[in-house]
Amino acid sequence: MLALAALLLLTATLVAAQPRPVKLALIEGLSGSFGNAGEAVHRNIVWAVERINARGGVRLPDGPRPLEVIRFDSKGTTDEALSMFKSAMDQDIGFVLQGNSSATAAALIDALNKHNQREPQRRALFLNYSAVEPSLTNERCSFWHFRFDAHADMRLAALMDVLTADLAVQKVYLIGQDYSFGQHVVRKARELLAQRRPGLQVVGEELHPIGRIKDFLPYAAKIKASGAQAVVTGNWGNDLTLLVKAAREAGLDAKFYTFYGNALGVPAAIGAAGVGRVLAVAEWHPNTGAPASDAFYTSFRQRFPRSEDDYLHARMQAMVEMLAQAIEAAGSTEAAAVARALEGARFDGRALGGVHEGRMRAADHQFIQPLYVSEMQRVGSEGTRFDNEGSGFGFRTVRHVPAAQTELPHACAMDRP
Repeated sequence: MLALAALLLLTATLVAAQPRPVKLALIEGLSGSFGNAGEAVHRNIVWAVERINARGGVRLPDGPRPLEVIRFDSKGTTDEALSMFKSAMDQDIGFVLQGNSSATAAALIDALNKHNQREPQRRALFLNYSAVEPSLTNERCSFWHFRFDAHADMRLAALMDVLTADLAVQKVYLIGQDYSFGQHVVRKARELLAQRRPGLQVVGEELHPIGRIKDFLPYAAKIKASGAQAVVTGNWGNDLTLLVKAAREAGLDAKFYTFYGNALGVPAAIGAAGVGRVLAVAEWHPNTGAPASDAFYTSFRQRFPRSEDDYLHARMQAMVEMLAQAIEAAGSTEAAAVARALEGARFDGRALGGVHEGRMRAADHQFIQPLYVSEMQRVGSEGTRFDNEGSGFGFRTVRHVPAAQTELPHACAMDRP
């Protein structure tokens, strides 16, 4: 009995000696129609956390602590995301990560505002890596929410610069998912096109149910019949992959101006038909040409060697790095202290080997960063060293927008605790 008691005491001592992890709740659709997009995000977050933990974790006054990612599967629905949010709060997790759906992000912001007001001793922060509907850092801004992706108007401005400069394009078709983000992209694209090239014709607008269309051929046929030479879409996940696949099958001879056309199966789905015709906009892509960028991307591919796991975004890496930086600056994991440390914080890219940079604008919690518009090409062609997802097709830069030029005015009137 004495030996057993000693063993139990030793085990308890060892457990107590282990530093408590700083938990991050990833609330995302990890199954269902957009499960591939959720799992792709999870890989990015895990890789960022692994690198920080390899450095010893986050340094706090009582000693270093590791980060830990806790998965919460929202199954792609807002109701389930809110249920998962409650579970995360019940577990006293102080940092919530989400992004794949602006409608879900808006609901989480509202829920978090109420939770933090109701339970000030258990407040949490929301770190958003890809919900880009502009109101989230404008009219619906919150002290407890930080967006690390360029919002839709910032991305669209870069895309429309390239589209309107292409004088061969006279007719444009707008198509998007029928929810807040998709609706906004269609509306804002129409507005920007009218401002920048009044002579351009918008020959069609379409909103379709999100995540429910399995056959986009009728949509592709309608676009083809319109005579459109360019298509603008904010579609993501399978809704984009299936759309461009249908365009190829329909023989649609048009350029696609997309937010997310360089990943999640899109290059392989459209194949050679996409060369010089599919464009995407992002804060970074593998073929920027900088040695640091090459090393960064190569390291990720060594960690996740399967071609279907090829989905790396610098903003997600910057987000986790900046969270760790803010926790250390605050000397605490308390939500309000970390939020104040994030406000105005700069990211110089050193933690990523010199890749990416930006600053968190304090007034609205919108991350200001460079953007690249890139165009699909065959791997090995000029400016296209790396392909995407083993498809044989990659993207080369056609326009680089420095961070200062991406910045737009905001309409945030933030309440601070």
